[in-house]
Amino acid sequence: MTDQRRGERLDQPREPRGLKLPRVDQETFGRWAEGIARGMGTANFIVYMTLVISAWFAWNTLVPAELRFDPYTFTFLTLILSIQASYAAPLILLAQNRQADRDRVALDEDRRRATMQKADTEYLAREIAALRIALGEVATRDFVRSELSRLAEELDEVAQRRQRLERRQREESAARSGDGDGLHEPRDEVDSDRPT
Repeated sequence: MTDQRRGERLDQPREPRGLKLPRVDQETFGRWAEGIARGMGTANFIVYMTLVISAWFAWNTLVPAELRFDPYTFTFLTLILSIQASYAAPLILLAQNRQADRDRVALDEDRRRATMQKADTEYLAREIAALRIALGEVATRDFVRSELSRLAEELDEVAQRRQRLERRQREESAARSGDGDGLHEPRDEVDSDRPT
């Protein structure tokens, strides 16, 4: 009873019934089909096929009648060519399908790479725009030069004022000590040199 129930269970696969065909490796068969289709698509195949058919015609029309194996309507040749065509068409279709699958994979990869490149390009464009904005706030070389020259001029002016102040202080101290031989400047000129 349990063995019969086990055969009826839905959670277990059934044993395959009927005729068991040999399993064919799809990849190997596909490569073989592509090789045949590639060979049939060459000029050599057409030349060799033309030579064989011409020899067939010549043999079956020119040799004595008792040696001919396919008389005039060439029924056997027609049968061979139709068999060749019936096998060639599916093999060519199989090769085209495999090529279409490869093209689809390559197209998906190209689309993925294009999407990544677009994202990278947009990122770089944003970064360049941010750098441009940041550079607008950064001092340029000319601005720094002008500021440095202005500061140098101010430092020169301060140094000149300090020298005048020191000279005046020496003159005043010399005047106080009694060595007043008239070397110091008048009072109003010294006052005019003082910084305001």
